[in-house]
Amino acid sequence: MFKMLNANVLRSAVLATTTMVSCFAGAVARAEAPAAKGSATEVTKREGLVAFWDFQEPAGQPRISRGGEPLALQEMEGPIARVDGGVFGPHAARIRSGQWFMIPRPQIGGLDIHGPEAQVTVVAWIRRDGKQHWQAIAGAWDETRRKRQYCLFLNAPRGTKADEMKRYPLKNRIHGHVSGVGGPTPGERYCITYSSGAKEIPLKQWHCLAMSYDGRQSCVYVDGRLDARSQYNPFPYTKGLFDGGSDGAAFTVGAVHRSEEWGNFFDGEIGGLAVFRRALSESELLSLANQIPLPDASGDR
Repeated sequence: MFKMLNANVLRSAVLATTTMVSCFAGAVARAEAPAAKGSATEVTKREGLVAFWDFQEPAGQPRISRGGEPLALQEMEGPIARVDGGVFGPHAARIRSGQWFMIPRPQIGGLDIHGPEAQVTVVAWIRRDGKQHWQAIAGAWDETRRKRQYCLFLNAPRGTKADEMKRYPLKNRIHGHVSGVGGPTPGERYCITYSSGAKEIPLKQWHCLAMSYDGRQSCVYVDGRLDARSQYNPFPYTKGLFDGGSDGAAFTVGAVHRSEEWGNFFDGEIGGLAVFRRALSESELLSLANQIPLPDASGDR
């Protein structure tokens, strides 16, 4: 009996110690996990919001927009990982090159922004990991079927100089693509009507990137400030946005359809995405960037 009692006591002690260690480890893990810093209200209260995603859902589930319309981003090419270190909550989505989110054309709702008087703003909180050219961040942009409307891109190898309508080498910038014709720019092989920023966007750092179009010009912003560069940003364009009709472009995040296949893949993390049906001012974008601190920019995950 004495031996049995000692054995029971020993088992209880081991169990208690194991539980304490487990709880301590859990507490440390929670303490080390980056805390959510952003307030979604700063986005959802803005006039003209179509959709806002905070990417808190686990992999394998659609990402449902908050504020505006409840639109569902569907995962393409397998589950898109949820990782720690988000902007509007504890998590972000890790999009690996070759993956993307999509809303099919019949379900894009108010993201179908078109017409001669159309305005749009796309704001994305991203952490860039890949170096490849032509990374699509978000927009309604189908090059294969000539159904281009608008799209925020990263790292084009060239930018268009507006006064010459010729492209010159660039790298690591952001770009605000707009099209009123759907197909290539008249006289060109491709669509070359896009703004290009002045700053290089570094790898493995969080930034708030945005494009806007007000019916007169396309502009791009880095962390709320106009990333001005003469003849590149702002980029004058008065043809409005193309009406793709019922079979127009899908809304995609992380890729677009071009050359008869999916490509222009983004590689990195996205912690927030908002689309507005109006051109937000620089003061509004700066207010968003200032009121929503980003996760720690240092280190790899």
